[in-house]
Amino acid sequence: MPHDLTLAQSHAFQLSRDLMVPVTLFEVDGEYGVLPSNEIDADDDLEIVHEFFPWPAH
Repeated sequence: MPHDLTLAQSHAFQLSRDLMVPVTLFEVDGEYGVLPSNEIDADDDLEIVHEFFPWPAH
């Protein structure tokens, strides 16, 4: 997992656009990770940083 927030955000945004699904950027133990948003459960011990959507905001 990347330690650099800017890099993690860039990868998360691009992954969302490539997969055309919402993805969530999260932090665990000082490291960042990205998962498709539908794979994250409410009881997961994650600090959500941001959710990226592949569609333009209206």
